[in-house]
Amino acid sequence: MIIEKQTLHYILLLTMFDFIIYVVGEIEASFRAFLDIIIPRGCCSCGRALVRKELFICCHCLAEFPQTRFDCKEQTELEKRFWGRFPIERATALYYFHHEGVRHLIHRIKYFNNRKLALYMGVFMANQIKDRSTFFEGIDIIIPVPLHPKRIHRRGYNQSQILANGVSKSIGVYVDNRIIKRAIYNPTQTLLNRDERWDNVQDIFQLTDPDTIANKHILLIDDVLTTGSTIVACAQELMKAPNVKVSILTLAMARIH
Repeated sequence: MIIEKQTLHYILLLTMFDFIIYVVGEIEASFRAFLDIIIPRGCCSCGRALVRKELFICCHCLAEFPQTRFDCKEQTELEKRFWGRFPIERATALYYFHHEGVRHLIHRIKYFNNRKLALYMGVFMANQIKDRSTFFEGIDIIIPVPLHPKRIHRRGYNQSQILANGVSKSIGVYVDNRIIKRAIYNPTQTLLNRDERWDNVQDIFQLTDPDTIANKHILLIDDVLTTGSTIVACAQELMKAPNVKVSILTLAMARIH
């Protein structure tokens, strides 16, 4: 009889706890809806007002953004960019960069110190991929492409690090940003042509802890892939550790014509 009363008491406590969480969630949602009336939230891509359940990006933009879906394919055009440069395991990007809305999104992440947006897109990207493919199977460690401390000081943060944190939150694999560092402060790649980009990234990375990644499968994450020169330079440095496998994930990729 005592056990039954204790069990009933425990069930009542759980029910009350669930009810409190529900009420708090409803209050939070109502308050957010109220704020949307007073101070409308805008889509980080197109600028239109977001509705109650939309976060950062409106449903219209998410539906319009062109996805590569390379995670569902083999020997893709993205993987082929790395052939002959290092032994790539897998590579995918969520979006094509040519779309104006995607470019605007990346710009907001990269230059407007929008950490919450970067984290949201990291989670969203990983959720999209893991729900339709086995791309993340066997991944041991997530490593974001590092920035030089001077650039982090100027920009405020490493956007690839925040994207990686979002991916980690989704798939449950830890992020380690101590394995490799950017040893040389090179000029930005933005205004360089294809050949200059490759010259600009020579020997800029330094592997600091090869033992931690020995015999591991690394997921290397960056925001945008254009020529692939930065990622190749980073991956080649990681490959100095024994028996390392490297896969690539970026939020967007540029097509090369």
